[in-house]
Amino acid sequence: MHPVKIVDLFAGPGGLDVAAEKLGVATVGVEWDASACLTRRAAGLATVEGDVRLYGPSDFSKANVLAGGPPCQTFTVAGGGAGRRALDEVLHFVKRMVAREKQEDIKRDLSRLEDERTGLVLEPLRWALAAIDDENKDPYQAIILEQVPAVLPVWEAYAAALEEEGYSADFGILRTEEYGVPQTRRRAVLIARWGDEDVALPSPTHQPYRKGVIRGVGDQKLESWMTMADVLDRHSDFFVISNYGTGGDPKARGRRASWEPSATVTGKIFRNRVVSPQDVELERFSFSEAGCLQTFPANYPWSGRDVGQQIGNAVPPRLAMHVLCAAFGWGTPSDDQLQSLKTWELREASETAIPHNASQANV
Repeated sequence: MHPVKIVDLFAGPGGLDVAAEKLGVATVGVEWDASACLTRRAAGLATVEGDVRLYGPSDFSKANVLAGGPPCQTFTVAGGGAGRRALDEVLHFVKRMVAREKQEDIKRDLSRLEDERTGLVLEPLRWALAAIDDENKDPYQAIILEQVPAVLPVWEAYAAALEEEGYSADFGILRTEEYGVPQTRRRAVLIARWGDEDVALPSPTHQPYRKGVIRGVGDQKLESWMTMADVLDRHSDFFVISNYGTGGDPKARGRRASWEPSATVTGKIFRNRVVSPQDVELERFSFSEAGCLQTFPANYPWSGRDVGQQIGNAVPPRLAMHVLCAAFGWGTPSDDQLQSLKTWELREASETAIPHNASQANV
């Protein structure tokens, strides 16, 4: 499937775009967060700073692949049933959109939701259907979506809807360490390809991490999972101590050793303590190190504010490379392609500058 150009919705600092560019695929990202846009521009990634709801396929006429990781906060709200209500509402809206109800009616009802962010998860479907219905544009040849596991029922509804429209689709939960990411992280992923050709999520290349299980024990056809020490240039063993998911209980703090994968990298990664085996405080992770745990290049030019949040919200580029290759039917990425993620060739921002009004950019 050549040539390929991706429009990446909710593009963040560029996790998927880094992988795509290393595969030789051009990208343009739509992102509203100013700091993430600063990082993208510093990296030379084509960027439109704005709200995806204000754009559509006609604004990106050269893009033939749709990707995105819409915000998920309203699906992970604890207590009160807000997350469940959000899910029920979204699944209902999917049916209405596929039935081609009037956009004005759908927008009106979306504005009445308990949290307006709930409707953002529907944006990729709006773009996909708009491309199908546009007489002047072909349907997207491939669609790639990812988010937290709680969004999987939405991807299931998407898959059913896209198959009715003429796509083949697959979806499921992927574990990042099974694709060579030095981190245990689970993501709900959907890939779809236009036409009847079968499409399937990428097969694991590495063994799953199991606490207490020695590295290398397991399916010998798969590589051993990667560790923090494999990607960080620290000269001695260390432990990372985090209170993520503990409710502040010191006894429940997560603890991972340098010879293990990192726990899930979140926006609070810079709060994690790093200590020696003798419990001596060490330097906490730098921007570069936190990025490397997500498989960003070591020299990636993190910029702006809330860098921890940028890194924590991003899709790991190494996982993205596997998912993109599966979506395009290209097989497993080569070792050279995966190794290319270690460094980033900085480009002049002016080479990829795009006007904020994308419809005038002919992108």
